[in-house]
Order: sequence, then structure tokens, then C-alpha cells
Amino acid sequence: MVDVGRLMRNGKMLILAYDQGFEHGPTDFNEENVDPDFILDIARKSGVYTGIVFQEGIAEKYYAGETDLPPLILKLNGKTSFHKGEEPVSLQLCSVDRAAELGATAVGYTIYVGSEHEEEMMKEFSRICDEAHKKGLISIVWMYPRGKHVEGKETSRDVVAYAARLALELGADVAKMPYTGDPESFGWVVKNAGKTLVVVQGGLKKDEETLLGEVGGFMKAGAVGMAVGRNVWQDADAVGISKKIAEVVYGV
Repeated sequence: MVDVGRLMRNGKMLILAYDQGFEHGPTDFNEENVDPDFILDIARKSGVYTGIVFQEGIAEKYYAGETDLPPLILKLNGKTSFHKGEEPVSLQLCSVDRAAELGATAVGYTIYVGSEHEEEMMKEFSRICDEAHKKGLISIVWMYPRGKHVEGKETSRDVVAYAARLALELGADVAKMPYTGDPESFGWVVKNAGKTLVVVQGGLKKDEETLLGEVGGFMKAGAVGMAVGRNVWQDADAVGISKKIAEVVYGV
């Protein structure tokens, strides 16, 4: 068993995610947050994050050699946004060996549950998970219900719970999940994940009241934390909102 506590503070997890430039393209960025150094500055100044997510190139050029940053979570797969309307698939781009070379504490991988291509992604992640554990790296799986088999049900209780169960069965240490919208239904998601820890995705930018209300709801349901990106680095006060989220996640 790997030590997941390396990505935790007081038993909770708050991850700063910055893989959206790969997944969505420049549409998420402005003149400030297009610069990875801006994201690193948020992590340093807020002091609240237990992990930070990058793809290989940004990790190599901006993270490597730094000593005052949260642990690195290296994203190993990815896709572009040019395939809307197609069945989603995201395949491995970076190796576990390379993640270890770059000083990663954990590796991340997305599976689109409900896609026609889900089996291919599950096979890849299963192998990646084994490789990561042999090197003492934490395995995190982004479990996103998407594709024609779950269309219109991407945040439904039973579909998200099924995705959480798959994360457990595949051997993931942590599963990054969409929120179902209320603590009662999300409690069933967490229960299905068993000993795989559950963190919730931040998703699209929300107003502060909605965002903090959701954080309180899924923490109450048993999630260990959140992986947040746009709701922080698209905010006018990125450090301030980071600290407000942390207050809810850590319960301080």
C-alpha cells in the first residue's frame, strides 16, 4: 500500500489542477492565468494545497527543481477539445517512469465511464496503477461519466456511484469524481468507493456562494477533499478563494 497521506493535510486533500490548457485549449485562460508561473504563485501564496496537477511539459519546464511547491501529480493521459460529438477517449501520453524522473508523488489518468472506449482506458489505467505502486507513487483516477451510454445521466447518483466502484475495483488510491448535487446521493457514491478516497472536481466557474455550498455538501457526504482549477485561477482573488475553500475542506 502506498502512503496517500503524502497528499493530505489533517486527513484532507486539496489539489490545484492545471491540465485544462491541454483539455480545453486557451479558451479558459486570460493574460494572467495562461502563464504557469501564475498558478505556481497561487500555490505558494495561499499555502493551502496538498497537490498540484500538471501535464509533462509544464512539470518539466516550471515545476522540476522547485522546492516550495505542493507535491506533483503528473497527468499521464489527455485529449483535445476538437472531438465534440464523438465518443470520448483519452489515452496514455506519458510514462510512469517519466513521472518518477520529474519528481511526481502521484500520477493521474482519466477514464470516461460510459464511453464506447471505456475498456481501453480501463486497461491502460490498470497497468499504470500497478506500475505506479511498484514505484511508490499514488494513483489517482479521474472518473468522468461521459459517452452515449450515460448521456443525460453524467451526475446521476447511480452512474457516479458505479464510476466510484470501478475506481475501487481497478485499484485506484484516489478517485476524482463529479458531484451529484446533494450530500445524500453523494454519500452513496463515497460508500461505493470503499477504501479508495474520493475528491470532487471543481468544474466550470461558479459564484462563490454556490461553490462553497457545494464544497460543504460533498465534505459532509464523506469526500476527503477537492481538485479545483478554474474556480480558483479564473477568480479575481485566486489566493483569497483558495483560502476560503480550504477553510471548508480542512474544517478550520
